Amino acid sequence: MDSKEDKKQVEIADISKKRKFVKDGVFYAELNEFLTRELGEDGYSGVEVRGPVGRTEIIIKATRTQHVIGEKGRRIRELTSLIQKRFDMPEGTVALFAEKVKNRGLCAVAQAESLCYKLIEGIAVRRACYSVLRYIMENEAKGCEIIVSGKLRAQRAKAMKFKDGYMITSGDAANHYIDEAVRHIKLKQGVLGIKVKIMLPYDEKGRDGCSVVQPDVVTVMEPKEEKELDIPPKTGYAVDMTGGAQAAEAMDTTGAPQSGMPIMGAPMGPAPTGPMGAPTGPMQ
Repeated sequence: MDSKEDKKQVEIADISKKRKFVKDGVFYAELNEFLTRELGEDGYSGVEVRGPVGRTEIIIKATRTQHVIGEKGRRIRELTSLIQKRFDMPEGTVALFAEKVKNRGLCAVAQAESLCYKLIEGIAVRRACYSVLRYIMENEAKGCEIIVSGKLRAQRAKAMKFKDGYMITSGDAANHYIDEAVRHIKLKQGVLGIKVKIMLPYDEKGRDGCSVVQPDVVTVMEPKEEKELDIPPKTGYAVDMTGGAQAAEAMDTTGAPQSGMPIMGAPMGPAPTGPMGAPTGPMQ
């Protein structure tokens, strides 16, 4: 037994980075598909794989965690043994945990699964999609888009799109704000494809939305209240630079026209007139 474990440790140590990333990706894809089939009815919303070297922790996200755990933890123990046997892992190196989705109205996977079961029950496509759309928008989502394609009514396949709110489709912000899920259901008339896209709201803490600020969002702040200046009246820029009455008296003493003297440009009296009343002097 010790020799086999030593060989496995040597293989893990000698594996290249490229092979390791490919191996982890294949493991995640197969695990996600397996849990989707097993826990679809229990509101399965995704899986997260983490843990130190030599131990793998698998966190299953679902809306009904009690159904995932089972009675006295029976179901989660069954899932643990199945994963150990499928991926040939030593006993005690895999641990499964169930985590409840905080807001299932903002989870695209949970809403896609909900729409699948509504369509399987025979509810009309338009009615089922609008009910899911309304539920998502009531949970403070910024926008939502649902696309259902396939043989909806007649033999001819078509696609129906239901949209509401604000949705971005390009740029780096779409990687953070858009939650997307795709599901397929097999009905009597054929296979239907369901695509759900939800635009998350902004949340500084990242609990009920995305914590990344959008680069094109501009917040206009309210202007500050203007305070009155503590200056007495008729001061500041309105100072009389001529000096007022003192300047006028100075002008009188320095050669300004005294009182009683005629002012230049003022009329001196009536102009002399000639015969018939015509003025004889030059016109003023």
